[in-house]
Amino acid sequence: MDHSALSKEMFCKGYNCAQAVVTAFHEELGMTESEAARLSSSFGGGMGRMRETCGAVSGMLLVAGLLWGYDIPGDDEAKAAHYRLVQKLAGLFRDRTGSIICRELLGSPPSDPNPTPRTPDFYKTRPCAGFVALAAEILDQEIAERSR
Repeated sequence: MDHSALSKEMFCKGYNCAQAVVTAFHEELGMTESEAARLSSSFGGGMGRMRETCGAVSGMLLVAGLLWGYDIPGDDEAKAAHYRLVQKLAGLFRDRTGSIICRELLGSPPSDPNPTPRTPDFYKTRPCAGFVALAAEILDQEIAERSR
């Protein structure tokens, strides 16, 4: 499945950047689209439009945690292995975009909680569809690597 194209489609459907990535992988996560959307709903716009960590990156890392995360308290070896993965995935995104920080990627400061209207101009000028596609592409590459 081409999760990159699917995440872009989800973004253009109206999901926020984090939701677009997570909902694109909902079947692999054993979740409904609605469950995936609710789980990731807080992370759009760099966490509730605070323009912190890019929502596409947050969504990518949510998927990584659900697929490969650790769940035993005190398992420092598993924790370190997962944090290496987090740093690898975020690093790949940063290498391609220059940042993982929403306000740096968009050149805009934190804003009020009201979403930007999704007009045709929004989709023409906002780079977020490309960011969600990239995050999904990075995940697909990791999945492919792990299945070899």
